Amino acid sequence: MFWAVSLGAEAPLFSTQGMEFQIESYLRHQGDKFAGYFDANTYLLTTKALDYYDPAFDYDGDLVAALGRAKADYLVVSFTTDWRFAPSRSREIVYALMHSDRRVSYAEIDCPAGHDSFLLDDPQYHAVLRAYIDNIEV
Repeated sequence: MFWAVSLGAEAPLFSTQGMEFQIESYLRHQGDKFAGYFDANTYLLTTKALDYYDPAFDYDGDLVAALGRAKADYLVVSFTTDWRFAPSRSREIVYALMHSDRRVSYAEIDCPAGHDSFLLDDPQYHAVLRAYIDNIEV
């Protein structure tokens, strides 16, 4: 679909078809890939499932009890600008894991890219992952 806006004789013509900024190319590429994997209904259902998933539901809302059954060690990483999985929610998980006597490492990374931050080549994020993986006991 083509959208164009003209704001008068002296104003530029804006279009969704051209590439004015580098990010537009990235976003279009990611959107095309995404559209190849999911149809709109699949995306809506997946998003709704994420919105309503509550790991503590079967434990009367007690996240500590829900996560206390796990036997794994955890690394929880959040990004300051991620609206989809907000750092406050990650901290709730970390709190519950700590109070379940689970081993957990947590990093909150300042990155302006929002939810897609984990897809980027962020040196701080990679350093956190590398340090965690390097310390896994086999």
